[in-house]
Amino acid sequence: MAGDDDLFGQEHVRVYRETGGERGYHWRGAPILLLTTVGRTSGQERTTPLIFRSDGERWILVASRGGAPDHPSWYKNLRANPDAEIEVRAEKISVRAHDAEGDERERLWRLMTEKWPAYDDYQRRTERQIPVVILERR
Repeated sequence: MAGDDDLFGQEHVRVYRETGGERGYHWRGAPILLLTTVGRTSGQERTTPLIFRSDGERWILVASRGGAPDHPSWYKNLRANPDAEIEVRAEKISVRAHDAEGDERERLWRLMTEKWPAYDDYQRRTERQIPVVILERR
């Protein structure tokens, strides 16, 4: 059986859900949550495994897409409808998303790069400012 570090995409989602996060929560040294958004054009639910950090009672995400020139689909979906659901291990939580700005964005960016230093590399690859997303319990 492949290790958790080999999980990717929908296989990661499947294994994470089947095991209540026992497999898939830790990935390449970083914690993972599952984010479910409503597709902005399809109207269908979409689930994405994402690196996160907690900041008090909030969950922080980075919409990096590896430094691609365009934002990831999950981020575009949140912009269209900020209400979403996350799964952290076996717990399902209804959340509302908004972008971090100014000094708070800088603080949270540093928090995220402590866990995943490649975010700084991703930012250098793109002209867009990579969004830092805050999820708060609804």
